[in-house]
Amino acid sequence: MLAKAEIKEFLDFKVGLYNKTAFIENDPISIPHKFSIKEDIEISSFLTATISWGNRKAILKAANQMILYMGDSPYDFVISASESQLNRTSDFYYRTFNGTDFNYFIHSLRNIYKNHGGLENVFNELANTYSIQETIGNFKKIFFELPHQERTEKHVSDPTNNSAAKRINMMLRWLVRNDNAGVDFGIWKRISPSLLSCPLDVHSGNTARKLGILKRKQNDAKAVQELDSILREFDPLDPVKYDFALFGLGVIENF
Repeated sequence: MLAKAEIKEFLDFKVGLYNKTAFIENDPISIPHKFSIKEDIEISSFLTATISWGNRKAILKAANQMILYMGDSPYDFVISASESQLNRTSDFYYRTFNGTDFNYFIHSLRNIYKNHGGLENVFNELANTYSIQETIGNFKKIFFELPHQERTEKHVSDPTNNSAAKRINMMLRWLVRNDNAGVDFGIWKRISPSLLSCPLDVHSGNTARKLGILKRKQNDAKAVQELDSILREFDPLDPVKYDFALFGLGVIENF
């Protein structure tokens, strides 16, 4: 078993290998990279992250379809789409995320931008100085404050219910972390990257276990907390950068 210092050195090397613009093309982050307007980046990040499970090619195809439904202008569509335009989203589906879910997401995002100051403002208002995980749970309450079908709630995870919340943690990495490498956007300035958590999934979890920095077998909120404690030792200011290493080792290198 490697010592912690050796694991950190190894992971730092892998971060340098994968946290580069070449990473973007085949990753879901390529969808928000199509845009330059802040609100377009935010909305496309949220929607893309929401459906980011399964095969990456399938994710990219479905996310591009979502953007096409929105006329390649996510913010304009959220704010000003007519009911007939919104109804067209009923044809969309990706695995268990269907048109009903997509339609509600648009209505909820409209509510957030018109009545809560936008996605960034909601997270800023809810954020505390200890952990972003409780913030995600409170965000879910706001997101579902409009009438909705219960089935749609499963598409926004809640760490306070012991979910790893991989997809929202990934979105937060994209929007909060500024990597100076052109991958993560860093357009949300008030939340510290030091609060971010690793987007834990089967690949990063298995890699972390093989390295000995994660003992818990389930990929849940408790596992995220356990992994966070180690990654924050490795880099207290930017712990989530190690997502690149864990993901690259697991998916690309089959570590």
